[in-house]
Amino acid sequence: MTKAPTVLNTTNRSLAEGPTVDETIGEHAGLLSSQIQAMSDALFPPTSKKSLRRFTSGEAARLIGISDSTLRKMSLAGEGPTPEVVSNGRRLYTLGQINEVRHRLAGTVRGKDANAFLPRRAGTEHLQVLAVANFKGGSGKTTTAAHLAQYFGLHGYRTLAIDLDPQASLSALFGVLPEAEVESNETLYAAIRYDDRRRPLSEVIVPTYFDGVDLVPANLELMEFEHTTPLALTREVRPDGGVFFLRVAQALDEVADRYDVVVMDCPPQLGFLTLAGLCAATGMLITVHPQMLDVASMSQFLRMTEELLATVREKGGGLRYDFIRYLLTRYEPQDGPQTKVAALLRNLFGDHVLTNAMVKSTSISDAGLSKQTLYEIGRESMTRSTYDRAMEALDAVNGEIETLVRTAWGRPL
Repeated sequence: MTKAPTVLNTTNRSLAEGPTVDETIGEHAGLLSSQIQAMSDALFPPTSKKSLRRFTSGEAARLIGISDSTLRKMSLAGEGPTPEVVSNGRRLYTLGQINEVRHRLAGTVRGKDANAFLPRRAGTEHLQVLAVANFKGGSGKTTTAAHLAQYFGLHGYRTLAIDLDPQASLSALFGVLPEAEVESNETLYAAIRYDDRRRPLSEVIVPTYFDGVDLVPANLELMEFEHTTPLALTREVRPDGGVFFLRVAQALDEVADRYDVVVMDCPPQLGFLTLAGLCAATGMLITVHPQMLDVASMSQFLRMTEELLATVREKGGGLRYDFIRYLLTRYEPQDGPQTKVAALLRNLFGDHVLTNAMVKSTSISDAGLSKQTLYEIGRESMTRSTYDRAMEALDAVNGEIETLVRTAWGRPL
C-alpha cells in the first residue's frame, strides 16, 4: 500500500521548530546591516566625511587643458590658488582649486576659448539629462552612473547626480548612507509625491565632496512612488504636479538653471519611477554585459520599454532623446564568446553602440570594496599598469559620452 505524502503545516512547524521565514530574513537583514555599518564606520568614522584626494599639478593641468609649466607660472605669479607643496616638492591641488583656475582663465578670454576652460551651457542649450538604465543585475549600471557624474564634475560641468534606485548604491558611493543619513522626505520622492508634503527639488539636493557635483540621495522611501501612483491614476482630478510620467521632468525644471548635466541611476525594474525618469531624460545609456544571458535579458527590457513608453507617448508624454547608446561593461577583449556578442551588438545596432567599452578591471572592483570610484583613488593605491589601463578605458567611455552631450548642444569637442 502506497504511503500518502505527508502534508506539513508550515505555520505550526515554524512556531514549533524555530523562527518563521520572515523572522529569519529580518534577522539576516539586521545582521548584514549592522556589519555593513561597522565596516563603513571603520573606513569612514561617523565623525568624518568622505573627501576627495588632491591632484598633482600634472593631473590638474590635464583636467584644465593647459601645460604643467603654465600652471606653475600662474602659481608663482600669484594668479590663482596656492597649491599644497608636499615633502618631495610635488604641488597638489584640490578640485575646488582646479575649478578656481578654470574660472580665472575663462575670465581672460571670450567665446569658444572661454568655453574650453569652463564648458557651461548657455543660451538655447538645454539641460542634458542622462538616464543610465537596465534591469539586469551586474551590468555595471550604478558604477557607470557614478563615474560618469564624477567625470563631468572633474571637467568643469555643473553636475547633478540623482539616485532613483531605492537600494541607494549611488548614494553610498558618494558617501551618503541611506539608512543613517537620509531622513524621511529627503529623496527625490519628496519632489514628486502627490500629497501636501511635496517639496521643491532644491530642498533635497545635497553637495558632495566633488566640487561642482551635487546629489539627490535615495533610500527605500522611493518605493512609495510605486504604491501611490496607481491611486493617483484613479483620481478624476489631475494631482498637483502633473501626471506621474511628467513629475521628474517638472521637478528638474525648478533647478535646471543650476546645472549643465544630470546623471540618473535608474532602478533595475520598469516601474513608474523608472518611466518618469526616462520621460525626463534627453539621453539614454543602456549598460550591457556582453554575454548571451545578459543580452537576452536586455532584449526583454527593450521590448517592455518600447510598450510602456509608447503608451506614455500616446498619453502626451514628450520623448525626445538626443541619443540612445549601449555601453559594453565588464568587457574582456580576450574572451572569445564576449567578443562575438560584442560584434553581434555592433552589427545589429551600429553607431548606437558606443565605440569604447568599459573593460573588466580589478582596480575598479578593489576601489568598490571601500565604496570608492577609480577617480577617487590615485595610481599609488594599486598596480600602476592595471590602474592606467582601467583609467584609459574609463576616460575613453566618458569622453565619448561628453562628445555626444556637446554635439547635442551644437559644439562637439
